[in-house]
Amino acid sequence: MSAVLVVHGGAWAIPDELAKASVDGVKAAARKGFVVLRDDGRALEAVEAAVKALEDNMVFNAGHGATLNVDGEVELDAIIMDGRTLNCGAVSSVKNIPNPVSLARAVMEKTSHVMLTGRGANLFAESVGFSTVTTHALVSEFERKEWECHKTYAAGVLEDFNTQWTHDTVGAVAVDSSGNVACATSTGGIRNKMVGRVGDSSIIGCGAYADNLSGAVSCTGHGESILKVTLAKLILSHVEQGKSVADASDLALQYMGERVQGAGGVITVSPSGKWAATFTTQRMAWAAAENDVLWSGLDPNERKKENLN
Repeated sequence: MSAVLVVHGGAWAIPDELAKASVDGVKAAARKGFVVLRDDGRALEAVEAAVKALEDNMVFNAGHGATLNVDGEVELDAIIMDGRTLNCGAVSSVKNIPNPVSLARAVMEKTSHVMLTGRGANLFAESVGFSTVTTHALVSEFERKEWECHKTYAAGVLEDFNTQWTHDTVGAVAVDSSGNVACATSTGGIRNKMVGRVGDSSIIGCGAYADNLSGAVSCTGHGESILKVTLAKLILSHVEQGKSVADASDLALQYMGERVQGAGGVITVSPSGKWAATFTTQRMAWAAAENDVLWSGLDPNERKKENLN
């Protein structure tokens, strides 16, 4: 079967001045992840490679480019999941780790746990040889200035999400040539969030889920809303009931909007290689690689096609 990889760079009100860089970034990440699949690599390795590329890009809110909490600190969340085994690793509220998705994979492969948080996650990172960087290295000058301008949390993340000064999550889903699926999600959270706030991105079944029996999902959007409806698992529940990945994604996002007034976006892939990139925010940067084709989009109903090579 044909391998497929889909990535997103966050669903939010992406301003025009960041539009091109956002689309270029997700396309580059999709290419990087798809190289792994083209070389007969596993879906798990492909989603990690793609998300690392997004974490290394200052345009996105994950790793480098992360937002600052109310105390001016970086707190990062990430998750990765193997649909073949249901093995999963996650970290939350970690500091000074440039690629938290790789730390999440280390939790999955080197511990008997699913999630480590805060100081414990950083101590584990040190014990297995992860390098750290300064907060300054992870934060753009633009983010520092925006944080200075918006030092209150009074509006709440739901209202903030419809502005042009909040960033969001990145993620990837893939199916490899053996029919195995995987997912990964990574974020710096919401600007001016409370210290210790954890959104959906590191929570299994909410920010991401992967199961060879149904598919893989990575979510982005208003984290508190995604948590309340366990969005990733909700989508795959619809798939298990016979819905296409596109219809399942639409139904789940519609339910989240109606039930808890939350907006967001998802990328979904089935074990047979069907995929969807769906969102209810103003924009979502996404790209999908399959065969020799690279698809991408930013605005609603936008679907551009180009040669992958």
